[in-house]
Amino acid sequence: MDNLFFWASKLIWLFISPGSWILLIVVAAWLAFAVGWHRLGRRLVSGAALLVLVIGFLPAGEWLIAPLENRYTANPTLPERVDGIIVLSGAIDPYRSSLWQQTELGSAAERLLSFMDLAKRYPEARLVFSGGSGSMLDQAYSAAFEASNLFSRLTDLDQRIEYESQSRNTFENVIHSQAMVSPLSHENWVVITSAFHMPRTMGIFCGQNWTVIPYPVDHYAEKGNLLRIDFDFINNLQILSIAVREWVGLLAYRLTGKTLGSCPA
Repeated sequence: MDNLFFWASKLIWLFISPGSWILLIVVAAWLAFAVGWHRLGRRLVSGAALLVLVIGFLPAGEWLIAPLENRYTANPTLPERVDGIIVLSGAIDPYRSSLWQQTELGSAAERLLSFMDLAKRYPEARLVFSGGSGSMLDQAYSAAFEASNLFSRLTDLDQRIEYESQSRNTFENVIHSQAMVSPLSHENWVVITSAFHMPRTMGIFCGQNWTVIPYPVDHYAEKGNLLRIDFDFINNLQILSIAVREWVGLLAYRLTGKTLGSCPA
């Protein structure tokens, strides 16, 4: 069942991503003109142009992502004793790292920076990096393996870090990490991931009866500046894609029972 969910989530996204919307409309317009349906073709072209203008000039993605990012407080006050710190993968591109033989980081690098920061602040805490490969075809390339290479070169933390390398998505991050560390009910565990991703992450932890402290990083929305007009099509499309994907993920995880309906902030 987990394999079916994994493959379905990847394939469905190919058709519902905002970039695919534009492509499908343009292709449909081309087909309409090809068969002589000129009125339909003109309407489709107009729709594609309108969509490009809306995405280009308005931060629609930030409107969608802001409620997710505001769900949990940034820079939360942490207890004096922290027993464990978990960082979820997503900052490292394992395929390109392997291809170029150097660590290739993405926009979520703050996850690793915050992980190293908290590890130094809590030298007695257990450290967990959770992540294998989320690719449909490149399961041989592991984020955990590349993270180990990075930490061993840049820090003295590698000997402390426990690597969970089997997970392919957020649900498996939590399940495999829980099985690996066997957390006790009285322990204080901190989880680090991107702010937009934290609500889904916390819902999974709550569903597994594992109480953790959220430490959100890697924000996208311009706090206090969401009502603006400026043209930045590529950036706006990227944020819109992230937001749509996360909201779809939240719905899918809720419908399949992988998260609880509510989780304390």
